Amino acid sequence: MEAKIRQETTEDRSAVYEINSIAFGQENEAKLVDLLRKSDAFIPALSFVAILDHKIVGHILFTKIKIIDNDHKEFDSLALAPMAVRPECQQKGIGGQLIKTGLDKARELKYKSVIVLGHEHYYPKFGFVPADKWRIKAPFDVPKNVFMGLELLTDGLKGVSGTVKYPKEFERKQRTANRVFIKSELMCNRAEKVQSHSVGYKIIAL
Repeated sequence: MEAKIRQETTEDRSAVYEINSIAFGQENEAKLVDLLRKSDAFIPALSFVAILDHKIVGHILFTKIKIIDNDHKEFDSLALAPMAVRPECQQKGIGGQLIKTGLDKARELKYKSVIVLGHEHYYPKFGFVPADKWRIKAPFDVPKNVFMGLELLTDGLKGVSGTVKYPKEFERKQRTANRVFIKSELMCNRAEKVQSHSVGYKIIAL
């Protein structure tokens, strides 16, 4: 199923909020997108919507992140998170269209790499491999096979290693919770079918 993919506009924001809320079964990712739009990490040209039958049915966002090595040297990269497709439109290739469009635009903008926390059998279709290939790790405990990287340009991650630092907004969305320990987890809508992924944060008691 071929959807039209275009850059998000301000008029799309309520529809994008609804899509993220429905796809993830909660409002955390929708609120995260709202926060990221107001942050220095936001790149308007890398926020896309998918349109089918004149209706917005999907959204993807890429934001700026840092990879910091043991010597505190910082490398620029992108995070792919979140991505969401309305449940009734999943398993129709729309998520793949969003990913390909976003990756192509990121290359055009001369970004060198992308990091994703996502389904181990889905993202490799687009060239992602476990990030530990470059000795890049997540800032939280997560299986290595779901924390992946992609070189957008030749040798885009050459000489890069260290720990990913996400924008503070990824944690801020949970600051009102009455718990004290943040553990990252993969938020995956409908497990296998992978049309919605994000870096999620689960609040648990110590």
